[in-house]
Amino acid sequence: MATAPKKTPARTTNVAREHLFVWEGKDKTGKIIRGEMRATTETVVQTVLRRQGILTQKIRKQAFSRGRSITDKDIALFTRQLATMMRSGVPLLQSFDIAIKGCGNPSLARLLNDVRANVETGSSLSQAFRRHPAHFDALFCNLVAAGEQAGILDSLLDRLATYKEKILAIKSKIKSAMFYPVAVVVVAALVVSVMMLFVVPEFKKVFSSFGADLPAPTMMVIAISDFFVSYWYIVFGIILGTVIGISYAYKHSVPMQIAVDRIVLQIPVIGEVVRKATIARWTRTLATMFAAGVPLVEALDSVGGAAGNVVYRQATKQIQSDVSTGTSLTVAMQNVLVFPTMVVQMVSIGEESGQLDSMLSKVADFFEREVDDAVAGLSQLLEPIIMVFLGVVIGGLVVAMYLPIFKIGAVVS
Repeated sequence: MATAPKKTPARTTNVAREHLFVWEGKDKTGKIIRGEMRATTETVVQTVLRRQGILTQKIRKQAFSRGRSITDKDIALFTRQLATMMRSGVPLLQSFDIAIKGCGNPSLARLLNDVRANVETGSSLSQAFRRHPAHFDALFCNLVAAGEQAGILDSLLDRLATYKEKILAIKSKIKSAMFYPVAVVVVAALVVSVMMLFVVPEFKKVFSSFGADLPAPTMMVIAISDFFVSYWYIVFGIILGTVIGISYAYKHSVPMQIAVDRIVLQIPVIGEVVRKATIARWTRTLATMFAAGVPLVEALDSVGGAAGNVVYRQATKQIQSDVSTGTSLTVAMQNVLVFPTMVVQMVSIGEESGQLDSMLSKVADFFEREVDDAVAGLSQLLEPIIMVFLGVVIGGLVVAMYLPIFKIGAVVS
C-alpha cells in the first residue's frame, strides 16, 4: 500500500504576525499572473515567488478587506457550483464567469476573478488555486491536480464539494452544541456581575439600618460584593487577560495546543463528541484523497491538518512516517493508540480487500451519524444541568439577600 519513502517537511510555528499580500508578476513565459499570499513581510513574498520562477512587479499589503471575509462555506458552495456546471458540459472559463456573476460576496468575486485570469493566461486550475493558499489548502489543490491529470476534473470537484459539505456539517453541529451552554454561562456571569456591583450594595445600605447580625450567607455575599466594587477592574482584567493569553498561546505554542486538545478529549461527554467528530473528519479526508488516486503517504500529509486536533495531527505524522518505511496502515494506526478498535479493523479489511477508500467512507458515515446522536443527547443532558447551575448561582444570591428580611419578618410576627 505504501509508496516510496518520503520525508515529511518539518512544520515550524510562525510566531511573527502574518499579513495578506496581493501580488502581480510575470512567469517564465512572460505572462502576467496575479495572486494572494499570507506572509510576514514583502521580502518573504518576493523570495517565495522567485523560487517559483515568478518575477514580481507589484506587491501590496491588504490593509483591510472590502466586503465580508471568505468563509469555508463560500468555498464549498463555489466548488459545488463549479462541479455542477462542468458536469453539464459548461466550459471552465464560462463556469467561472457564471459563478462570479452570481456571487454575493465581493471578496470571493475578486478571488475567483484572479483564479480565472491565471487560468486564462495558461496556468492549470490547480496552479491557479495554489496561488491562494489562504482559501484553497493543499488537500483542495492536490485533488484538483489529480482530476486534471486523470481527465476527470468534474468528478473530482463533485467529490471535493461533497467532502467539504460533510466537514462543514460536522463543524456546524459541534458549534451548535457548544453555543447554548457557553451563551448561558456568559449571561449568568453578566447577571452575577451586575448584582454584585449594583444590586447587593443597595441591599447593604438597607441592612445597615437593621442593627442586627446578618446571616452568614448574606455576610459572605456582601463581602464578595465589596471586593467586586473595590477591584472590579482587576477582576475583569484578569478574566480578559486570561482568555486572550490562552487564545494567543494556543495559536502560537505547539505544547499549549497539545495540552488543550488533550484536555478537551478528556472532558466527559463533550470530549467523546469531539473525538468522534475528529475521527469522522480524519477518515473522510483520507477516503476522499485515496479515492482520487493520491498516494497514501502524500495523502496522509494533508489528513493530519484536516483532522482539526493536534493530538491526531501528531498521530498522523507518526502514521505517515511508519507507512513510508513499509508498515501497513493498519499496524501504523494501532501503534498510535488514538483510534478505536472498530476503525482499525475496518481499515484492515479495506487493505486486505483493496477497497480502502470504500471502508474509510463507511467509517466516516458511521461516525458522522454518531456525532448527530451524540449532539442530540448532549443537548438533552445539558439543559437540566444548566437549569441547576442557574438555580444554584442566581437563586443562591437572591436567597442570601432576602434571608435578613425573612428573619426580621419572623421576629415581628
